[in-house]
Amino acid sequence: MAGMVTALFCAATPARAGIATQHWGTAPDGTPVQLYTLTNAHGMEARITNFGGIVVSLKVPDRDGHLANVVQGYDHLEPYTHDGAHYG
Repeated sequence: MAGMVTALFCAATPARAGIATQHWGTAPDGTPVQLYTLTNAHGMEARITNFGGIVVSLKVPDRDGHLANVVQGYDHLEPYTHDGAHYG
């Protein structure tokens, strides 16, 4: 029973809002590219690069509260440097 209560408490605890930065690659001109992950207290998440402000992913809740990525794009920098479709 204690494990179930702990699991319910953890599931109900809101995520912490914040911004995280990570190195995401190097642009063709040698400029370092960063990936910024912005989260809010409800678990929503936006991942944006400093390579043209590309929105790599945006996770938002559906009507049942399940998060899903609603952005069509790539998971890595290289395709963005060669693609003319301007994903993100």
